[in-house]
Amino acid sequence: MNRIQQIFQALQGRTALISYITCGDPDVATTVKLMHTLAREGTDIIELGVPFSDPMADGPVIQAATERALKNHVGLHDVLEAVIQFRTENQHTAVVLMGYLNPVFRMGFASFAQAAKAAGVDGLLTVDCPAESIDELHCELRRNDLDCIFLIAPTTTDERIQAIAKRASGFIYYVSLRGVTGSSQLDIDEVSRKIDHLRQFISIPIGVGFGIKDADSARRVGKVADAVVVGSRIVDTIGHAPGHETEAVAPIVAQLKQALT
Repeated sequence: MNRIQQIFQALQGRTALISYITCGDPDVATTVKLMHTLAREGTDIIELGVPFSDPMADGPVIQAATERALKNHVGLHDVLEAVIQFRTENQHTAVVLMGYLNPVFRMGFASFAQAAKAAGVDGLLTVDCPAESIDELHCELRRNDLDCIFLIAPTTTDERIQAIAKRASGFIYYVSLRGVTGSSQLDIDEVSRKIDHLRQFISIPIGVGFGIKDADSARRVGKVADAVVVGSRIVDTIGHAPGHETEAVAPIVAQLKQALT
């Protein structure tokens, strides 16, 4: 049983908190400190964003964070190094890399999977790689006991949901609304109906992200989901607290965790 499975089992039906930050924003050393802060304040799974020059699903807040990281020349090897540093003190919080296929493709699927496993990564979510095209990467991830995590959107067809369900492990990331990260038109009733529908095809946990900004929205989504994913709120806080990132993020994460207990 890998780290992500252990976390959901230990929660015993309670809702997991998944917190996203962009690696290298504002620098790799601060990213490692932020990872420890997220874990200390109750984050169950850290989503660590891999900077990429051509994002598609990221809203303006995370795009700006990615631009700051890219100005520091932060790449996939730096992201893996951040995880290595984090693992010197933390062996229980799960870490999922979230990004785009190109950096992984350039590194080589086998080389990436081996390096990610050695670093202490638990899973990978590639935003722009559809289920039908992921088999080679999926094979290498499975060989190294890394979870292959997929996005499902409100518009995803049942046929594609079934194709994803055959390959997914760890958890499914359900995008709660049409649009990009940081959007705010969150309809809890619609999310609930969609999750009920997804459970007809999916047996692993379902996390919900996009549009969750505070304890209230986290609490409402947490009543119908296995995990709540918060990214833009945390990343925006980091961007507005230069030199005080960890102090600014800590109370927000603590409030989100409290809302889910």
